[in-house]
Amino acid sequence: MSHKIDNVDEKIGARIRIEREARGWSLTELAEKSGVSRAMINKVERGQSSPTAMLMARFSGAFGLSMSTLMARAEMQEGRLLRHKDQPLWIDPDSGYTRRHVSPASDLPVDVVHIDLPAKARVALPASSYVFQRHLIWVLHGMLSFTEGETFHQMEQGDCLELGAPSDCVFANETDEACRYAVIVVNTR
Repeated sequence: MSHKIDNVDEKIGARIRIEREARGWSLTELAEKSGVSRAMINKVERGQSSPTAMLMARFSGAFGLSMSTLMARAEMQEGRLLRHKDQPLWIDPDSGYTRRHVSPASDLPVDVVHIDLPAKARVALPASSYVFQRHLIWVLHGMLSFTEGETFHQMEQGDCLELGAPSDCVFANETDEACRYAVIVVNTR
C-alpha cells in the first residue's frame, strides 16, 4: 500500500490502526483498553469519522503515548526544523479547539503544542491521556479556566502551570474571546 494519504482524518486513522496492530491488538482489545466502541474505532481507522479530543485522549492513553506523540507519528516527518506551514493542525469537531504541533519530531522527550480554544468552548480529557508525561500549560492570550481533578485554576495571560499527578482535566474558555495557550509535554517513559 503506497498511496499518499492527504486527509488528516485518514492519517490519524491509519496511525491508530498501525499502533493497534503493532501491539497485536484486535479491535475488541483496543475497545476494552480505550473505552471506545469497536464501531467507532473502525470508523476512525478508515478515516470515516473525525475523532474528538476525548477520543484522541482515550486512544493515546490506551497506547501509553501522549496525544502529542500519537499526532506526531500520524503527521510528521523527522527533522530538526518544522516550518509553520508543515506543522500538523487538527481541529476538534466538537469544540472547535485547534491544536498545532509546533516541535519537530525527534528523539527529544519534549513536545510543544499550540492550542486555540474558541470563546465559550470546553474540552474534557481523561486522566489516561496524562500517564507517563509531565505537562506545563502556559497561557499566551486570554483566560483559561482549567480544572485538574478537584483543583480549579483561573489562568490569565502569562500564567504557567505545572500539572500534578494524572487526573481528569477540563480546559474551558468562559470568555467572549479566544484563548491561546501552549502545552509543553515532557515524556517520562
